[in-house]
Amino acid sequence: MPELLLGQTLSFTGNPWHLPVDEAVQHIRNGAVLVEGGKIMAVGEADSLKAAHPEATITDHGSHLLMAGFVDSHAHFSQTAIIASWGKRLIDWLNTYTFPEESRFSNPRYAAQVAETYLDLNLSNGITTACAYCTIHPASVDAYFEASQKRGLRMLGGKVLMDRNAPDNLRDTAQSGYDDSKALLQKWHGTGRLSYTITPRFAPTSTPAQLEATGTLWAEHPDCLMQTHLSEQHEELAWVQELFPEHSDYLAVYEHFGLLGPGAVMGHSIYLSDREWDAIRDAGASIAHCPTSNAFIGSGLFHATRSHAAGIRTGLATDVGGGSSFSMLRTMASAYEIGQLRGDALHPAQLLHMATIGSADALHIGDKIGNLEAGKEADIIVINLASTPVIAQRTAQADSLWESIFPTIMLGDDRAIEAVYIAGQRH
Repeated sequence: MPELLLGQTLSFTGNPWHLPVDEAVQHIRNGAVLVEGGKIMAVGEADSLKAAHPEATITDHGSHLLMAGFVDSHAHFSQTAIIASWGKRLIDWLNTYTFPEESRFSNPRYAAQVAETYLDLNLSNGITTACAYCTIHPASVDAYFEASQKRGLRMLGGKVLMDRNAPDNLRDTAQSGYDDSKALLQKWHGTGRLSYTITPRFAPTSTPAQLEATGTLWAEHPDCLMQTHLSEQHEELAWVQELFPEHSDYLAVYEHFGLLGPGAVMGHSIYLSDREWDAIRDAGASIAHCPTSNAFIGSGLFHATRSHAAGIRTGLATDVGGGSSFSMLRTMASAYEIGQLRGDALHPAQLLHMATIGSADALHIGDKIGNLEAGKEADIIVINLASTPVIAQRTAQADSLWESIFPTIMLGDDRAIEAVYIAGQRH
């Protein structure tokens, strides 16, 4: 039985990073989305769709905004419990908080508990898809995907590969990392709505032998994505240069081992040379912009405008738990603030695009999700644009669509997420 969801609708007809906003966005004030069989069948005027589909059940969301669910292009589900841990730079933060917490994931029951919490927090914030780092433990991957499958989610993730510069109980080996990743890939990739992502943590925690084995694995399974970290902090760049003195820059390490290509998702990418910008573009790789993390850990100011101008697939990411919020609204607000510090006033349409279809494209699933569009999977969120008193009083003064949306981007949180639909089913 088809269902009609009524409300304001917002869809992207183009890319607002490259086109005027009016040409890139379709907004229907009295809109509707026709959903059937887990798919979006049509988006249009409510009266027209009701007349064309009298058999459809109707769910009226009033003046709330209907749009595609948020897509988080880079997160660490295993760091859920240590979000908002005080006061460390990246390397200290890993040693003080991340590694002790990740060691707990050798316990499958603990891994399962955190996976449940992580996904519940995502859904309460309107995140319907994420690409996550698990830990070195295969059980962490099983827990993540089992919890995702139970909810019918389209999710991506993989086992972290890490064989040096980490505690003994968090190291695999080049061979075991390859073997475990391959077994997990064969178990989960393409199961339901799940996709396996090959996941070397970052160059400093993998030996050349492991990076080579990882490159081999990816070459054997090019339909998988590969995610890692790149150029997040100055100390990290210096460390990479010390560990890999034979390479001209950080990205060259990944290039050498076959870890740069169309399906590579590079987290952070703040301190790139001109050569690295060009190489990422030419390889067709993606960047995951992690603004709350970049601010919270003091990493720096990513150049989102340059990335989009170069034609690089650029997604938005919470990067929990280095990122300080599960809210993609707060993440967009942080991206706006970082843009302001760079002298770029990002438009609300650009922020929403990066949090939905931009991230979906960065993860190579933009043909399936990320936009309120016929043929896409029906992962839909309903946003209350007057969810708190301060937002409501500001929105009451709005005289345009973007003036009514921007206060929720800057001030909103999980209270703004009125409803979430996963493959057409209300969660």
